[in-house]
Amino acid sequence: QVQLVESGGGLVQPGGSLRLSCAASGRISSIYSMGWYRQAPGKQRELVATMTNSGSTNYAASVKGRFTISRDSAKNTVYLQMNGLKPEDTAVYYCKCYAPPRDYWGQGTQVTVSS
Repeated sequence: QVQLVESGGGLVQPGGSLRLSCAASGRISSIYSMGWYRQAPGKQRELVATMTNSGSTNYAASVKGRFTISRDSAKNTVYLQMNGLKPEDTAVYYCKCYAPPRDYWGQGTQVTVSS
């Protein structure tokens, strides 16, 4: 089992920044990749950014150049630095890890971009 706890969401004005954190615990050694997904009201959950154990990253086209995924292996934590936030970035952001043979999800953290 792997447990994921997100933090760092909140209300921010357009153009502002937030950093989300996702701390993993449990069977850390089994994790192959970690990432962030988001779900806006009335929409499907979508990929935001992912990072494999080797450091390979993947970003949604809508966030590329504005968001950065990173990790602190010593703290078993993955971060999502979000700059240049737009109202359309408003969503619940979920941390996910893939620890074969299954995915694990965090509880989600709300990000609201509004003036």
